[in-house]
Amino acid sequence: MDDLKNIIRDIPDFPKKGIIFKDITTLLSDAKSYQRMIDSIANRYVGQRIDKVVGVEARGFIIGAALAYKLNAGIVLVRKPGKLPAETFKKTYDLEYGTDTLEMHTDAIKKGERILIADDLLATGGTMGAVVDMVNSMGGEIVECCFMAELEFLDGRKKLPAGKVFSLLKF
Repeated sequence: MDDLKNIIRDIPDFPKKGIIFKDITTLLSDAKSYQRMIDSIANRYVGQRIDKVVGVEARGFIIGAALAYKLNAGIVLVRKPGKLPAETFKKTYDLEYGTDTLEMHTDAIKKGERILIADDLLATGGTMGAVVDMVNSMGGEIVECCFMAELEFLDGRKKLPAGKVFSLLKF
């Protein structure tokens, strides 16, 4: 997987000084690398019943939709407030400085459905922790939270269900 890791570009001081941003657009724009990344994650779940893949705005849609297609599952979108047209379930969660809110349609997940939650990157785990709470509140059974990449030094997996986190690439 080092070849996939090496395609991801580091952008220093973005979005603010001291941060080294992992720019995944370089991997996504390379067809063979993108296909390999999706296939590598999807192969982990082949043969398991996945009813829905939950994709988290916005880059999680890129991973989640492709996984849903490969796994013959539905796709559920988690969005920022005001972006979904029907009745929504809201979850407000803490950030380092302030709060944020996510929404999902109230009818998106039915009790007992097996759910794979997908996003591009696991950092501090705050956003994904909120999504996990939403899925649990709606009665979904979380199979796993999967990521293209993880920034291990931020310990984000500690905020997620033990034993239910998979990251293809680790930094």
